[in-house]
Amino acid sequence: MAIEFQGVTKRYPDGTVAVDDLSLTVEDGTITVFVGPSGCGKTTSLRMINRMVEPTGGKVLLDGKDVCDSDPALLRRGIGYVIQHAGLFPHRTVLDNVATVPLLTGWDKAKARKRAAELLETVGLPASMGKRYPAQLSGGQQQRVGVARALAADSPVLLMDEPFSAVDPIVREELQDELLRLQTQLGKTIVFVTHDIDEAVRLGDKVAVMRVGGKLAQYGTPSDVLRHPVDDFVASFVGKDRGYRGLSFLSANGVEVKDVAKIEIGSTVAGSEIWRIAVNADGQPRGWLPPNSTVDGELAESDLVAGGSLYVQGTPIRGALDAALSSPASLGVVVDDDHKVIGVVTARQVLDVIEGTPQSVDS
Repeated sequence: MAIEFQGVTKRYPDGTVAVDDLSLTVEDGTITVFVGPSGCGKTTSLRMINRMVEPTGGKVLLDGKDVCDSDPALLRRGIGYVIQHAGLFPHRTVLDNVATVPLLTGWDKAKARKRAAELLETVGLPASMGKRYPAQLSGGQQQRVGVARALAADSPVLLMDEPFSAVDPIVREELQDELLRLQTQLGKTIVFVTHDIDEAVRLGDKVAVMRVGGKLAQYGTPSDVLRHPVDDFVASFVGKDRGYRGLSFLSANGVEVKDVAKIEIGSTVAGSEIWRIAVNADGQPRGWLPPNSTVDGELAESDLVAGGSLYVQGTPIRGALDAALSSPASLGVVVDDDHKVIGVVTARQVLDVIEGTPQSVDS
């Protein structure tokens, strides 16, 4: 279901213009991210889709129909909405929080709760968590519940207002991964608001960069915005390291994955002058054993040095460079989709591919 902004303006009684003549189309089944500094009108634009804010000019069309012609309550029940801090009802269990919209639309309690339990598993939470209350959950778990509740409406449209900004960076990346996984399954039309350009380029099929005063500065693919900013404002907002961010759209084909010395947790380890990657019984990395390390008895995780980020083979080249640069051994660990170690790459190898120069066998 497509969303279209046609010359949309929001002006408040004191003369403040929050959104100024916004025109763009959010294509069916895609993620469009509104990004920009505080006060640029991105949240106001989002909320005009479900009429939590009424436009003072122009039209917002949902599937070709003006949202202002719809009853606000009915409109909102048919649109998923996720906000920062999840906005869960503290006095209701997790299961009843997720079941809220189905109950409002007339489902009986048993059917609504069954659907809620299914959705908890969809967003990566065990159904047993449905008995808990929001205060008993971590921030990341609360946000997953918020996503499940928004999906309960089974609407083709999902609005997300800075949903991951209140959690720590590791959980935030997990939630971003989860959203992308869900989108491949569900194909929703998603409008996502963030102030973080990295989050915008990672999630968005299209990125709308807005400037203070509610003006649309640039609308295009993440690659277009990073590589071809239309003016100094956009160039400044996406940052001087936009070339590095642009690596998120380049293939890592050509980066040779090399063998690495592996040792298994729980094994007896002899001394060595090289870095070795420690793996569990499934072949997944657990950390690095530095050169000339002394291990008393069987190798334990406490003997290891944390190993930096991992590069999943087949994903963009930025991940390979991140893995190499963050590794204490200066060797980026390459894993398959099951996170089993395949081998390693060096930063020099990756840079040679980026620069288009041949790789040395010894690099």
